[in-house]
Amino acid sequence: MAIVITPINPVAFSVFGLPIRWYALAYIAGFIIGFYLFRYLTKNKDSAICVSKKQLDDLLTYIVLGVIVGGRLGYVLFYNLPYFIERPLEIFALWHGGMSFHGGLLGVIIATFLYASKQKFQDKSTVRNSFRILDVLSVVVPVGLGLGRIANFINMEVMGRVTNSPIGIVFKGDVSYPRHASPLYEATLEGLVLFIIMWLLYTKTNLKAKPGAISGLLCVFYAVFRIFCEQFRQPDTQIGFLTSWGLTMGQMLSGIMFVIGTTIFVYALRKK
Repeated sequence: MAIVITPINPVAFSVFGLPIRWYALAYIAGFIIGFYLFRYLTKNKDSAICVSKKQLDDLLTYIVLGVIVGGRLGYVLFYNLPYFIERPLEIFALWHGGMSFHGGLLGVIIATFLYASKQKFQDKSTVRNSFRILDVLSVVVPVGLGLGRIANFINMEVMGRVTNSPIGIVFKGDVSYPRHASPLYEATLEGLVLFIIMWLLYTKTNLKAKPGAISGLLCVFYAVFRIFCEQFRQPDTQIGFLTSWGLTMGQMLSGIMFVIGTTIFVYALRKK
């Protein structure tokens, strides 16, 4: 017996006739919570890096641009390139949806390195400072991930595969078969669980003294959780499975992410 859910209106409210969607509010809430969480962690005397209020404001600008530009271009390149080649102006139509976490992560990394290269920190190394900032951001990232996946569920998008399981979800009025609520699975693992892990690693261990160690582990844990959740998530229609044995684009990108994260982690531990 499937669980029947009454759909939630994807539009939270309107301002002067302009619809404000839950998806947009999830992004805004993620940036705001992330800002204060980052400030809290860097104000701690044990923080790996000290960031002034002005520097933090500048960093927020870089991160927002990195997430939006990287996330959108990642979706264009990884998930629907032929469509956007035919309709290049659609690349800028963010309100139509289509963001990639892996692209957004790459955008944040590039933005962080650009930011660190322009700041005056006590340590003159751009690479070390960049990884110190990314280590703090590793605690922040799961917050935005969790909120984004909840917004996906509200939008009834990226839903899971058809299932006979009693935890299958059917939206009231929808004629489709019960499906896994994969956005909620991801919100739990990639959001809540990953946040707890990253928080404990940053606050309860000495790994932050090794620039890159915690951000490397973020890549590793996220990749494992994403690969697992992709077992329940329906592949994108325009791509489908990449192999006859069921490999998805998300799993392939996460596998690459796992290798890179492991390499960064090992190098950070060995680097004096």
